[in-house]
Amino acid sequence: MHTHTPRFLTIRTAVVAATAAAASAFAILPAATPAAPGAAAVLELPAASVAAQPALAATAPVVETAVKPVASGASVLSIVKSKLGSPYRYGSAGPSAFDCSGLMYWAFKQAGVTIPRTSRAQSTFGTPVSKAALQPGDLVFFYKPVSHVAMYIGNGQVVHASTAGQPVKISNLASMPFSGARRI
Repeated sequence: MHTHTPRFLTIRTAVVAATAAAASAFAILPAATPAAPGAAAVLELPAASVAAQPALAATAPVVETAVKPVASGASVLSIVKSKLGSPYRYGSAGPSAFDCSGLMYWAFKQAGVTIPRTSRAQSTFGTPVSKAALQPGDLVFFYKPVSHVAMYIGNGQVVHASTAGQPVKISNLASMPFSGARRI
């Protein structure tokens, strides 16, 4: 069992209190504080006594910020499926023709979410998902290095813009070498 000395606990308490005080101070600042060109911004905070610092840690407010919700997999999935049969065109991101990453980029954009444009960049965006945990709407990547992306639709199937001469279509997940998956 490891025990802490009273001095360690006092320092730890002071650090926690100072952190909470700083968080409280920054929470009330506007998003951007204008300063004169060439001048450094100065922030003056009231001094708090060491005795008051533990009280600050206990009363520091929780700051909530509004975050735009990410489009659900189901809504993006219905957008992607609406393009079944559209022609493949390398480098195209819709609305009438697509390459693989252009289809995903366009669909997410229609849902109000901006993702990277290329399949390789998309493969590092969002949260990694294992093959066993795939859900409809997840992006699935193929080949190493990544050179193709599709959207998982369930039951071991994906929708994708595959190659020249083939329209946007549904294929079996196992028909291409799986490289990874991401949830946006």
